[in-house]
Amino acid sequence: MKPNFINDLKLPVVAAPMFLISGPKLVIECCKNGIVGTFPALNQKTSEGFEEWVVTIKESLSSYESETGIKPAPFGVNLIVHPTNMRVQEDLKICVKHKVPIIITSLGAVSQLVDAVHSYGGLVFHDIIKKRHAEKASEAGVDGLILVSAGAGGHAGSTNPMSLISEVKKFFNKTILLSGCISNGNDVASAMQMGADLAYMGTRFINVEESMADDKYKQMIIDSSASDIVYTAAVSGVNANFLRPSLEAMGITEDIWSQTKKIDFGKELSQSEEEAKAWKTIWSAGQGVTSINDVLKTNTLIENLKKEFHNSILKQNELLKIYK
Repeated sequence: MKPNFINDLKLPVVAAPMFLISGPKLVIECCKNGIVGTFPALNQKTSEGFEEWVVTIKESLSSYESETGIKPAPFGVNLIVHPTNMRVQEDLKICVKHKVPIIITSLGAVSQLVDAVHSYGGLVFHDIIKKRHAEKASEAGVDGLILVSAGAGGHAGSTNPMSLISEVKKFFNKTILLSGCISNGNDVASAMQMGADLAYMGTRFINVEESMADDKYKQMIIDSSASDIVYTAAVSGVNANFLRPSLEAMGITEDIWSQTKKIDFGKELSQSEEEAKAWKTIWSAGQGVTSINDVLKTNTLIENLKKEFHNSILKQNELLKIYK
């Protein structure tokens, strides 16, 4: 059974939680314009700061609904479920306290966390890049799986989205979110055609005015193509996609990024601080950069996506007249 909120969206899209990119402004604008907005808890340096963001988002969306009579889309928070994240339990308590509608988990599916979120009626969607991870998450009772396929930004997988959806649907009948090179409304329609319930878009939302990305980062996305995306584990120890010019600007050559060993950015830093330092200067993006040529306001982008999505569906309907 699919969550009821999906039918209330203006577009079947979730704006992905991007490290150091997604914040309250972006989340609020997404939700006001009818798509799910999300952010990582770790984009705030402390749990206290994280709670302030949650309260800001809740209050802003509540005020919007009171003033307009329009119910905004739900928002979500990404929690890294991994032993290196010492904050996960404290941040989870905050999510439970404020009844965050959607929790996105990464690097570990834990049934106790799922139970905690279900206790107040929340939903848990979990990132996966392969079938084995999907099976474990399904056993943990998650409500949806985010299939991070080849070409996606961040910690992407290497499996084609068509085959990944086909594999997962054989044993998982709940919500499917598809990630990987989804940059326009036609891509969203394609994700639906492949069997996804929601399109999961990251890179396209880096290039909006409300994102926290540096202007140089946004320009690099405009200037880059799919061939400029490098898939490497050298930055964080886990394979992820990065913009080649940002790697080269840090003196990271192909000889370095082709190795499986993680680069040492400074032993004096804690692991979380080291990760943040790396991702602040080495910019991640997916192969979808090839179709991103501008920086827009979030509401303008979503309107464009809606028009492209509708036109794509209409074209598909026209094909039915030919291929009866």
